[in-house]
Amino acid sequence: MSSKKYLFTDPETGKSVDLPVLSGTVGPEVVDIRALYAEKGVFTYDPGFGSTASCESKITYIDGDQGVLMYRGYPVEQLAEKSSFMEVCYLLLHGELPKKEQLEGFIKTITTHTMINETILRLFNGFHYDAHPMAMVAGVVGSMSAFYHDTTDIMNPRHRDIFAHRIIAKLPTIAAAAYKHTVGQPFTYPRNDLDYCSNMMHMFFAVPAEKYNINPVAAQALDLLFILHADHEQNCSTSTVRLAGSSQTNPYSAIAAGISALWGPAHGGANEAVLQMLEQIRTADKIPQFVARAKDKKDNFRLMGFGHRVYKNYDPRAKIIRSMTHKVLEQLGKNDPLLDVAMRLEEIALKDSYFVEKKLYPNVDFYSGIIYRALGIPTSMLTVMFAIGRTVGWCAHWREMIADPETRIGRPRQLYTGPAFRDYVAVEKR
Repeated sequence: MSSKKYLFTDPETGKSVDLPVLSGTVGPEVVDIRALYAEKGVFTYDPGFGSTASCESKITYIDGDQGVLMYRGYPVEQLAEKSSFMEVCYLLLHGELPKKEQLEGFIKTITTHTMINETILRLFNGFHYDAHPMAMVAGVVGSMSAFYHDTTDIMNPRHRDIFAHRIIAKLPTIAAAAYKHTVGQPFTYPRNDLDYCSNMMHMFFAVPAEKYNINPVAAQALDLLFILHADHEQNCSTSTVRLAGSSQTNPYSAIAAGISALWGPAHGGANEAVLQMLEQIRTADKIPQFVARAKDKKDNFRLMGFGHRVYKNYDPRAKIIRSMTHKVLEQLGKNDPLLDVAMRLEEIALKDSYFVEKKLYPNVDFYSGIIYRALGIPTSMLTVMFAIGRTVGWCAHWREMIADPETRIGRPRQLYTGPAFRDYVAVEKR
């Protein structure tokens, strides 16, 4: 805690209260306002919580002005270049990079828990074939609370480990089952001889009629995307997991709530919206007219994949994905006309004064959909892929919150602007 204090003075009474100023390792200081209501009878007002620190965390740090993203202090650029998704999972969960034997043990645990209960698998038969995969995944993850209640004592640290390992291991299997149900193909069981991303590709695309050969470039691209999706501080879905989890609900229910929050087009669903936008534009010669529409305040059209709630600089994840996009398309021999549209759109937007002044740089969603498309992942599954990568971040934050003695059930207050007190009037007199 800093020795600094923020002096709040009531303009009517002239009485003041000292509010402590707290300092983190890096980043802005925060004013501790917990005594404000008790001593002054006032709330703070911050729609969308854009200026509010909802918790203390040691997991992820973002500097939106400088375009910095760090997991446990490690720049995401270094992890993307040198690490693997399984290693990043261990880092986020445990706070340190694993030693060789720790990583091997962690990978073995995840690999041997990818199977899902056959009863859970049969739940998919209750969904219509054209149900959105995110709806299916959220529903099935929520149902897991009915299957693993005997090992989800949230006050038991060992049980918290079991939960995290189990959901990280099984979510790709659940996602693959949702995809297979959508396309009407038989479910493909996981294989313990494959790494995390290769196994997922196999479950998605293998069929009984023929052998499926896993492309290592595709698996590498998937691993990179999962690293970049792994966590992003107190975003909407992570805050949802924390808020739901603060009631001490079953953690599978909290993760299901996070999946539902991620689904929205303003959050994880943005990568799906980017592809839909590019398909709407279709050819590079039509870009100027769509850019003009985006500038027109009377037009509801928006350029998806530009700008970010936190980043006021180039999203560091977008820089990494951009180079991987070219590599994947080249090595897989894909010639995607949508990439040409995306490249031209980025070029125009980065030079246009409207976008430059508003700092609307391409974000992580702008390119991730292109890579997933090249890997054969359909548009409807893009947010599900995001959820697979983000699950470890949700688990890390949930574990941190449950173990924090400062945790209280989340209960925001409000500025009430409805009717003042009024007496009930009988229906015949209204």
